[in-house]
Amino acid sequence: MSAQSIPYFDVFAFTNRMFAGNPAGVCLLTEFLPNEQLQAIATQNDLPETAFLVDRGDHFDLRWMTPAVEVDLCGHATLASAHCLFEEGVAAPIRFVTRSGVLTVDRSPDGLLAMDFPSWPPTEIDARAAAAEALGSLVEWTGRTDNEFFLLALVSDERSVRDLKPDLHAVGGLDASAVIVTGPADPGQEFDFVSRLFAPKA
Repeated sequence: MSAQSIPYFDVFAFTNRMFAGNPAGVCLLTEFLPNEQLQAIATQNDLPETAFLVDRGDHFDLRWMTPAVEVDLCGHATLASAHCLFEEGVAAPIRFVTRSGVLTVDRSPDGLLAMDFPSWPPTEIDARAAAAEALGSLVEWTGRTDNEFFLLALVSDERSVRDLKPDLHAVGGLDASAVIVTGPADPGQEFDFVSRLFAPKA
């Protein structure tokens, strides 16, 4: 079987510096390869996520894989995918069809990207003690999305989020696929809150 050349990009999301932010690989395909080949590419990349895109004309099919598994949703790899497509001349907005539904990324005249994602509001659950032990921080509130994908842990302030030193084995034992820790930003910041995501099961 002849070798196939696949356009591939390394993208660093949420930063303006090389080798900072959140890295993702982006592969532009004419058609999806067999699952085992996609997973082998993601494993070889060894990045938090690799995105695989197929142009369907009025939208792009999009799948995400970690080095170990395929996942249902990934924000930063979607942003990275849109950035690559905009750089390739694709017009905004871009529609991605995914396991989690249709996701849209638009671009403003100044180049900022805005993502429209599905709303998965969490329902409060009593997991504060387990989350606090796993995260090594006091937790004020915990909730989980109805699909049990995300556990949300609210902490008191920005410093608590930034200083987290979680026990990833214990985080993996929490009843969700991934854990988001969030807290209000310090006064005077240009943003309202800070968040970190931990997904040791992926």
